[in-house]
Amino acid sequence: MYTDRAMNCLDCGQEFMFTAGEQEFYAQRGFTEPPKRCSTCRATRKAQRNAAGGTNGGDGYSSSYGSDGGGYGGGGGFGGERRPRQMFEAVCANCGKVAQVPFQPTGARPVYCSECFQSQRG
Repeated sequence: MYTDRAMNCLDCGQEFMFTAGEQEFYAQRGFTEPPKRCSTCRATRKAQRNAAGGTNGGDGYSSSYGSDGGGYGGGGGFGGERRPRQMFEAVCANCGKVAQVPFQPTGARPVYCSECFQSQRG
C-alpha cells in the first residue's frame, strides 16, 4: 500500500504531497523516481517547453529538421545533442547472462541478451 509523502519542490522549495494515488499511478506507468517538483512548478515547466516553439526545452531535441540542406537532421532525426540513454540491467531469460537494456524490465515479459535476442528473431 502507498501512503502520502511530504516532498520539497526542487524549484520553489515549497512542500508538496506525493499522494498515495499519485504513487500508484507512477508505479503503474513504471516510473521509478518520485516527482521533484510541485504540481505548479511542473505545469510552469511544461508551459515553458510548449511555448519554446515545440522544442523540449533544451533537453537535447531541436525543432529544426537540419540545416545542412538535406534530410531531417543528423543521426536521430531531431538534430542537436541527446543525453545518453539510460540503461538497465536484466538477466537474460534464455542463457542467464546479465544484459544491459534500454528499458526498465517489469518481469511481465522475458528479456534477452543481444545474442539470444538475435537468435530468437531468426
